[in-house]
Formats: sequence, structure tokens, C-alpha cells
Amino acid sequence: MTTLADPVPGGRPEDLRRVAGLMARLLAEDVRGIVLAYVDTAGVCRVKTIPTARLEAAVSWGVGMSPVFDTFLSDDSIVTTDVLGSPDGDLRLYPDLDQLVALAGQPGWAWAPVDRITQEGARHPGCARTFLRRIVADAAERHGVTFKAAIEIEWAVGLGSAPPGEFVPAVSGPAYGAIRQVELSDCTADLLGALAAQDVYVDQVHPEYAAGQFEVSVRALDPVAAADQSVLVRQTIRAVAQRHGLRVSFSPAVLAEGVGNGGHLHLSCWRDGANLHAGGERRYGMTPEAESFTAGILAHLPALTAVTAPSPASYLRLKPSQWAGVFTAWGHETRETALRLITGTAGRHEQDANLEVKPVDLAANPYLALGCVIAAGLDGLASARTLPEEATGDPVRYGGHEAAALGVRRLPQSLPQAVGEFRTDQVLRAALGPVLADAVTAVRLGEAAAVEGLDDARVAAAYRWVY
Repeated sequence: MTTLADPVPGGRPEDLRRVAGLMARLLAEDVRGIVLAYVDTAGVCRVKTIPTARLEAAVSWGVGMSPVFDTFLSDDSIVTTDVLGSPDGDLRLYPDLDQLVALAGQPGWAWAPVDRITQEGARHPGCARTFLRRIVADAAERHGVTFKAAIEIEWAVGLGSAPPGEFVPAVSGPAYGAIRQVELSDCTADLLGALAAQDVYVDQVHPEYAAGQFEVSVRALDPVAAADQSVLVRQTIRAVAQRHGLRVSFSPAVLAEGVGNGGHLHLSCWRDGANLHAGGERRYGMTPEAESFTAGILAHLPALTAVTAPSPASYLRLKPSQWAGVFTAWGHETRETALRLITGTAGRHEQDANLEVKPVDLAANPYLALGCVIAAGLDGLASARTLPEEATGDPVRYGGHEAAALGVRRLPQSLPQAVGEFRTDQVLRAALGPVLADAVTAVRLGEAAAVEGLDDARVAAAYRWVY
């Protein structure tokens, strides 16, 4: 369980008590450096690294980093808001020792996510990890609910020897085919070993639909740990692949055509150890709270896409009839609806029932995505929203009257459209706070402007190796 406490200058007492032992263990394992990682508004993982011997100093006083990165675009250009984007100021990065781990895919290195606070010791209002911690803590305090979450990770594997900028699939064969598994078996075996060594529990890893595509599913954790895990797993996939002469992309659309890489969120609400998505009197065993939570997410989906599908490349992926979930619809085990209610196998309902949010990709900052989805669900919970009738089959088949009766409409088809929805959603903006909400808007509009006039192929190429 990740700590929900904020860092403090001088270090949290519990961290100071354990840091010397952790540092000694890492040094004994020949870990020479530690990666301090966070994800910016554009969804790019930014890092500072320190020698292992400097861990105690980092835990006590943090490591400096400019707040300007909160308005960096994915191409490293900078946009501005009223309070962010200038070269002034500094922040302190504090590693979370609960998530510190030696990297099996990068011998000699350890990794830890960080929270960012100001030099005066206050929460940094642009820190996405702090935002998610606050949302989770508030949900427990105000509603008595906790969460389990997991993020699916899809990636495309290319040849490292391909011409610069190009993607050449490293495997052949059909989707989900044994040929792909055999051709990449050495790399995926090493990946499973590295993840196990890092205490990441893998449910499954398999070839996927698109060219060179694979997917890994991992165990559900509390939301902050789940977001941390998503960042760690991607770091590990990239490192292991590189050791095999391969290159990976988590971009929503590695190529302009075909199925892209998703990052579906799985989320369940719990109270007093009971899963609210099972054993209830509502449809498919949902409790009233779970239905209202789901209805809240459904109501805010158009605005949520500015957070969960934050790149121009995201909208190359969000196409009907490709299991991307591009309509405001929910269904029981329906892979074309934006919200898929998963009840699980008989005998496992109480453990496994959860909600899958599909219009999400890995350009999304996982802390922002989970925090905003939870905030939307809590809005539904607080207002006792009810779900409309479920959709069955592919929602693209519904005519105008039937779609209207079910509340089914197409999600935004471009990033500017998504920003327009986000700007009018007071619930999400209030949850993020004005500084972070304005950063989301500025960065999204900056990304859209950066690719204005480019055709789909050039948009895909622009983001191919960013994520």
C-alpha cells in the first residue's frame, strides 16, 4: 500500500528510519544509481538520477527540478499558463521509498516514483501524483470507499536496426498467434523474469492485434501504486527490449492505419473489504454505489478524453469498430463500449468484478487519468446517478433515435474537441484545481497546434518514438 502522506522538508520520520538500511542493501547489490521518475502533463516520463549514496539526502531534502516541465509538450517545446511555463522557480523531488525497487532490466540501477513539493514545503499544485493521492484520500474520508486499479499496457516491438524514425515490426504472424510468441520468446521470457524480480505480478502477456504488438496485464493495486506500476513496467519493457536489439513504442498510433496501442483502465470500488461491483441487487450484481460510480464516469467521458486520450495520435486510434470504445455507452463484457462491465468467472465475482474504461492510451499521464476517472465516478456516487440501458454489440449500428434513447453519442474525434468538452466540465476542473486544469488545457492545445496541417501518417510519425 502506497503512503498517502505528503513529503516534508527534512524527511518523513518513517522514511528517515528506514533509508540507511535500504541504501546499504542497494549498495550491497551493486546498485550504483537511482532513477527518480515522474510523468508530466504531456504524458512523458521525466527523470533525475542520483548516486545510491545520495538517497538519504534525497529523502531528507529532495532533489531540484524546475516546474517548467509541467507545460512541456512532447517535443520538448514549452507552452505557458498564468502560473506555469516560466524559467523561474524550483521544486523538490522526494522519492517514495514504498515503491523503490532495483531494476532487473537495468543492472546497476534502482527506480522510485517521486512526489513534488515547493521549496517552502507545500504541495506543488501541478504534481499529478499528489493529485491522485489527494483524490484517493478524499474518497476514503468522504465516501468510505477505496479502489483497486490496473492499467493494461500494449506496445509495438520494432527492429532496433530499422532506419531512423521508421517502424519495422520485429515479429510476423497473425494476431494472438503462436508465431509471434515463438519469435519473441527469449525477450518476453526475460521480461517476465525482470518483472517478477521487481515484485510485479503479471496476469498474462500475449501477442496482440496490430503489427508487432504485445500486451501485458498486471495485478490490481491501490490507484497510486497502479499508476507507479504502469510507469515501472514500461521502463522495464523498454530496457529488456533494448538488450535484445529491439525498440518499443507505446504510442497510441505507431502507424496511421490499423489498431493502435491502448492503456485501458480497470477499476473497482471497495468498502469494508467488499467489492461494490459484485453481490448487489442492481444489474449484473452491481450495488447502487457501483452503478452510480459507473454512471458518473459515463456522464463525464467526453471531457475525460482530454486526459485519457491526450495526444493528436490518440485520435488515430479512437476509431469505431476497433475495440477502442469511442461511444458514450456501457455494456456487460462488451468490448466496443467505452465502459465494459466485467463480472468475472463464476466463483470469482467478489474478487474480480470491475469496470474497464477503454478510451485510454499510454500517452496519458496515469496519475491524471486515474484521478480524473475516479473524480468523475465520485460525482456520480454523490448524486446517485443511474445508468441508462446497456448497449449490446457494436454501438456504431444504432440509428439516430435508438442512439438518443440510450444516450449513445460519439466521443470527441480530435484533441481540440476534447479540450472544448474539458473546458466546460466543472467537476473535472475543480478536482484538478486551477493550476493543473489550466496546464492540461494549454498542453493539449499546444500539441494540437504542433501538428496542425499534418496528414495522419506524419502525425503518427511525430509521436512514434515519444511514448
